[in-house]
Amino acid sequence: MSGVRGLLRGLGTTARTLTRRAHTAQYPHTEPTLPERSRGVIALLEENCTSCMLCARECPDWCITIDSHKETLPAQTEGGRERSHNVLDRFDIDFSLCMYCGICIEVCPFDALFWAPDFAYAEGDIRNLLHDKERLGTFMASVPESALPTAEEKG
Repeated sequence: MSGVRGLLRGLGTTARTLTRRAHTAQYPHTEPTLPERSRGVIALLEENCTSCMLCARECPDWCITIDSHKETLPAQTEGGRERSHNVLDRFDIDFSLCMYCGICIEVCPFDALFWAPDFAYAEGDIRNLLHDKERLGTFMASVPESALPTAEEKG
């Protein structure tokens, strides 16, 4: 008898659910509203990158490639010495290998890498998932203001 009662309760729940409208978002036609700090794609702020290679060394998948060269700056004052700095030539992330762990973003001491909430950057060909510094820079437009360092944090 208790088996029949359980079956009727289950059928009643199913009947109530059938009368309600579905609240599923139809993704291609309706963009979802993501939380502000959602992990979508890695964005690069190129002017902050010093080519220190920490992100590439700490990446467990080795999906980050960085190439740079040194340039010498002339002395600022009379009697001063010349200074050299790294110039970023290439910064590539292969998103076909990336596991989106965020270690590269955490270890960057110069706030050059950020999470951008973009997620619709799928490609039809896996070779197009290698994003260069220009493409990574375009994702900076969607990085929320609260994720960017404030003037006090910059020093």
